[in-house]
Amino acid sequence: MKIIKTAAIISLFLLSLSPAQAANPSPPTEGLPPYLQSLAGTPTPPKGAVANADVLALNTAMFELYGNAAQIFTRNILAKHPVILAMFSGAGGRLTLYRPGMEPIEAPSVPIVYQLLKSVGHSTMALAEIVGPYVNNPNDPSWIAPMMAFRTRMQSALDSLGETDMPDAWRENNRIILQGNIDFMDECLKAGSISFANLDSFAKKIAPHLAQDVEWAAHTQVAHWMDVMANWKQMLGADWDKTYAASNTIYVARQNNVLFSVLAQFFGPEAINDRLMLIETISFTTTKEDMLESLTRIIADRSVGELFFGNYHLMDYELMGGDARDAIEAETKKRGMATFLPPLVPFGSHQWPALITPGDGPGTIKQLQ
Repeated sequence: MKIIKTAAIISLFLLSLSPAQAANPSPPTEGLPPYLQSLAGTPTPPKGAVANADVLALNTAMFELYGNAAQIFTRNILAKHPVILAMFSGAGGRLTLYRPGMEPIEAPSVPIVYQLLKSVGHSTMALAEIVGPYVNNPNDPSWIAPMMAFRTRMQSALDSLGETDMPDAWRENNRIILQGNIDFMDECLKAGSISFANLDSFAKKIAPHLAQDVEWAAHTQVAHWMDVMANWKQMLGADWDKTYAASNTIYVARQNNVLFSVLAQFFGPEAINDRLMLIETISFTTTKEDMLESLTRIIADRSVGELFFGNYHLMDYELMGGDARDAIEAETKKRGMATFLPPLVPFGSHQWPALITPGDGPGTIKQLQ
C-alpha cells in the first residue's frame, strides 16, 4: 500500500511539472547497467517545490487523521448522548433515535396518504417539465412520445384513485387534478403543439387544487412527526437535556424546513445551533452514517475551538471569516466599492439557520392566492 501511495505521489508531481521540465531530466548516475539507463533520471524540481510539498503534506495528513478520530468521536458521543437524526425522504422523512447502549429506534413512516398527495402534485410538475422547452415551438414534435407515455400512467392513476385510502374530499380534489392533467395533454396532442395560452390557462385552473393538496400533505406530515417527537421526549426523560439532533437539507428545502422546524418545537430556541443542527447536503437524501459523521465532527471541533481560543462554538463558523470580513472591507474601500456583508453575529448564536429577516412580499402559497 505504501508503494502504491508513493507511486501516486510521484506521478502527481511529474504531472505538475511543465513540459520543458519533464523533457529535461537530470543526467542518470554513471555506471548504471544499460537496462536502467533509459529509466534513470528525474526532472529537476522547481526551486522550493519539494519544500512546498513537505508542508502541504501536513494538510493531507490532517484529513486522514481527522477521519480516524471521527470514528472514535462518534462512538464516544453515542455512548453518552441520545442522538436523533431527522433525514429527508420522499416518504415524508425518516427519523432514527440512538440511545446509549441500546439498539436504534426507527420511527414509523408518515401515513401513505402523504405520498399519494405528493405524487399527484408532482404529476402536474412533471407535465411542466415535459412541455417547458416546446412552448410556442410547433416545429419540434419530440415531446409527443414522452407525453403519450405519461398520459397512460396518468390514466391508470385516475382509474385507481377510488381504491386509495384517503378522505372523500381529498380524493375528489385529486380526481380534479388528474383529470385536468389528462385534458391538458389531450388538447396538446390533438393540436400537435403547445401554446403558452393553453399552458397558462391550465396552470391557473389547477393551481388552487394543488395548493389544497400541499396543505393536506403538510398537516399530515407535521402531525405525524409531532406525535413521534412527543413520545421520544417522554421516553428519554431527563436525558432529553443532553440529546443532540440533526436534520439535513439542500438549498431549496432550507427555508421553512419541515423536519427541523418540528424538532425545534421540542428542543426550544436555546438548542438551535447548539444541540439542534441543520446540516446542508448536496442531495435531498443522504445516509445515516454520513449524518452521524457530520454531527459528531461538529461537536468534536467545538472542543478544539475551546482549547485554542477559549470559545466552544468558534469552530461552528468559518475560521477565517472574521479576518476575511476585515480584508473585504479594506479591499472594497481601496477599490471605491460599497461593502456588502451580513451582520456580524456572535459565536453560538441561536438564530434560525435560515433566512429570518422580514420584508415585503408573499412568503406562503396562501399569501399568493
